[in-house]
Amino acid sequence: MALGESQMSQNLRSKAVTQGVQRSPNRAMLRATGFQDEDFNKPIVGIANAYSTITPCNMGLNDLAKRAELGLRNAGGMPQVFGTITVSDGISMGTEGMKYSLVSREVIADSIETACNGESMDGVLTIGGCDKNMPGSMIAIARMNIPAIFVYGGTIKPGSYRECDLTVVSAFEAVGAYKAGKIDETELTEIERRACPGAGSCGGMYTANTMSSAFEAMGMSLPYSSTMAAEDAEKADSAEKSGIVLVEAIKKQLLPRDIITRKSIENAISVIMAVGGSTNAVLHFLAIAHAAGVELTLDDFETIRARVPVLCDLKPSGRYVATDLHRVGGIPQVMKMLLNHGLLHGDCITITGQTIAEVLANVPDEPPTNQDVIRPWDNPMYKQGHLAILKGNLAQEGAVAKITGVKLPKITGSARVFESEEECLDAILDDKIKPGDVIVIRYEGPKGGPGMREMLAPTSAIIGKGLGDSVGLITDGRFSGGTYGMVVGHVAPEAAVGGTIALVEEGDSITIDAHARLLQLNISDEELATRRANWKPKPPRYRGGVLGKYAKLVSSSSLGAVTDLDLSW
Repeated sequence: MALGESQMSQNLRSKAVTQGVQRSPNRAMLRATGFQDEDFNKPIVGIANAYSTITPCNMGLNDLAKRAELGLRNAGGMPQVFGTITVSDGISMGTEGMKYSLVSREVIADSIETACNGESMDGVLTIGGCDKNMPGSMIAIARMNIPAIFVYGGTIKPGSYRECDLTVVSAFEAVGAYKAGKIDETELTEIERRACPGAGSCGGMYTANTMSSAFEAMGMSLPYSSTMAAEDAEKADSAEKSGIVLVEAIKKQLLPRDIITRKSIENAISVIMAVGGSTNAVLHFLAIAHAAGVELTLDDFETIRARVPVLCDLKPSGRYVATDLHRVGGIPQVMKMLLNHGLLHGDCITITGQTIAEVLANVPDEPPTNQDVIRPWDNPMYKQGHLAILKGNLAQEGAVAKITGVKLPKITGSARVFESEEECLDAILDDKIKPGDVIVIRYEGPKGGPGMREMLAPTSAIIGKGLGDSVGLITDGRFSGGTYGMVVGHVAPEAAVGGTIALVEEGDSITIDAHARLLQLNISDEELATRRANWKPKPPRYRGGVLGKYAKLVSSSSLGAVTDLDLSW
């Protein structure tokens, strides 16, 4: 059986209900849900709905589910809606609750797989908004390998203050600026009030918009759908059309693993580089590839980075948001430029049944001239991609960094060591971090956290304090898609399993070299060996519940932080 393949494979998937073979109790139960005689010959299609009012990212999803249901029904399917969860990263950021964020990716994947396979569904349409809805959905889709399509809930429109676009990251950075005395409390409050004006996922090229863009590039969602605003009519129209397209895919038995291939994942990574996407995409695509049985390593990201330029000027380090990208051609425009220069596999099939080349046939070769959101090919933002894989004695398995746009691509400084995110944030806000320091936040990895929290609060505080170009930060945790600066995350092996990051002492010299892709602890091999021999693991922070189970099962971040790595028989 292929790696990650659901045991509920196509040849075992029950056709009893849809073909009317079993008369009772299956049909009796379905009649209670609204099935008529003629409906038992139609494909049963799940709608995995991540609707919740806990986050603006997901608060509009129920309306999209209803439109998708209409499309499925009109195309000859029998839609069956079920729910899945979300954790709002922006709300839980900087708290103990953030430990559940990455964990929720696995819960979402498991819940979708459980519902679809438990009810022998013939296909599934998944609808997601906040960050982990997307990779969670795609992991389940790849595992089950039943016809599927992903519908993105859409991006939020930017807030505005003093003629400047705002995103949720603006609020985090404003806290640091306020603590540094750069803005007063009135301005802090105004930014907070205006940063998130309505429904939709965080507006820059942060994790949600990165993953939606990548899924469009991979062929698992409809063209142009990844950058639509949540509140615009075209987003609901696209959801309805997605249902129609999925029914056709069910008829043709166009399966996810026909679409999610090594070449289509390379296409997705190329687009991630071109749009300046989130570091989290590295972690998530390693997990998606694992679920699909596709070989993918951290080194593959570095290979693609070296050949793909950054074409888009998007937040967090740039000026524009996803709605601006949509206005000038969206992901298809970026893909057409990559295709024309031999950086996409045009023969990859998409959920529409068309190849990538066919989907892009009528897209202009160059972006509009009256804009600078997408740069022309001969004048990119950067000549190479921004997501680099760093290695060295501090990260033998690898670490992930955004290396473009930083003024000091190399820093050697004194280690300031913190055992948690909270300790570090307090030190930054209390002015205990100085230019030239290299912050180390450890025991925040997949096992050690557990849950690999995002460090948006400390990194935003660094920016707000005016230290973004003079302070480095490394962690075995993650970064928000809104993070930028000289920061390195996903350091592996993590501290909890005895990685070198656990052996760093206050005042040690550390080198971060983006150009050399090096992360180095500058002590002798003999001293490092002595420290390693004396190191003892910390007791787990959680011994039961979701976090306890996760810590027990989760793999290294260099392998995608998956929870089923050792389950192959």
